[in-house]
Amino acid sequence: MSSSVSLVTGSDAVLVSAYVSKLINSLAGNCDRSLAVTQVDESDMRDLDGGWSLAVLANAAQSPPLFTERRVVVGRHMTRFARGDGYKELLRLISSLIPTTDLVLVWERGQTPAMVGQMPRVPKQLTDAIGAARGDIINTNPPAKKGEGDAWVKALISESDLRFEAAAVRKLLELVGEDRSLVVGCLRTLEGALGAGAKVSAEDISIYGGAAGSTVPWALDAAIDKGDAKAAINLVHRQLAYRHPFQIAATLNTRYQRMLRLDGANIVNQQEAAKTLGMKGSSYPAQQLLMQSRRLGSQRIAEAIELLAKSDLRLRGKVDWPHELILEVLVAELAWLSRRPHTHSPRARRHRRHHR
Repeated sequence: MSSSVSLVTGSDAVLVSAYVSKLINSLAGNCDRSLAVTQVDESDMRDLDGGWSLAVLANAAQSPPLFTERRVVVGRHMTRFARGDGYKELLRLISSLIPTTDLVLVWERGQTPAMVGQMPRVPKQLTDAIGAARGDIINTNPPAKKGEGDAWVKALISESDLRFEAAAVRKLLELVGEDRSLVVGCLRTLEGALGAGAKVSAEDISIYGGAAGSTVPWALDAAIDKGDAKAAINLVHRQLAYRHPFQIAATLNTRYQRMLRLDGANIVNQQEAAKTLGMKGSSYPAQQLLMQSRRLGSQRIAEAIELLAKSDLRLRGKVDWPHELILEVLVAELAWLSRRPHTHSPRARRHRRHHR
């Protein structure tokens, strides 16, 4: 019996989270997830001075399992330790793991406060330490070359619980184009709509994935969560080609209402979140909702719901605006909420007064 360490990297948050879920399932096996898996994100790593500390993650990684043979410890948002000597804490943690711990480090952008600019590179000392520990470094970015990229998409299709007709595979490749990371969300949508083991036709891709040049609904959620207003507005325009404005607004409203249900519910993992929300099948969507609920916090979730309520009135004719403009304003404001720090800055107070 020996410890293991894995580092998951990538520029697309949805792909990274999907690979992390897959890795957790593989490491935990048949163990009770509530006992075997501990996830620590940036909200758990704030120290008293307002900086970042690995103390909580180190404590979990160095604690023996309880009622299970092994313990899977996941550290999210590790880019918080990229600057200065912060990563050296990670080096010490890797060198001091106990034999019953499987450590998963996720090199992803922090959200509270939002990190802007280019995502920090993984320090060479960290990759060297993982290599010395015989660990794995998993780059989730799809290949850039068309042939390799198409093969990557087909591999994900074959790993899904769906059975694709040849025409459906071609249609899906056409839909995602060069943005191959979209395939993960599309597969989730199809699994949720058709059920595990279902046969997928080209018509199903058109119905649930949108026409060529459009995007699957979850991509808008991802852009808003990242605080990328420009991408969110672009995705709204693409969705309007095949979805009604009220449908888009209703989908967003449902998502934030679910976050509200999770807020303060003392839920520790994605399985509990899925059960609370009554979501069947994959617990991955519940995990995303739980993570974003924690990132936003009660106040910003309440503000988001207020923005959605105002947009609903606008869509119903309270203002003489085109529906397209109303949705543009809505997603831009929701994206800004995702980027706004938790602290009650003067700018935040001015923003709230403006929307009253």
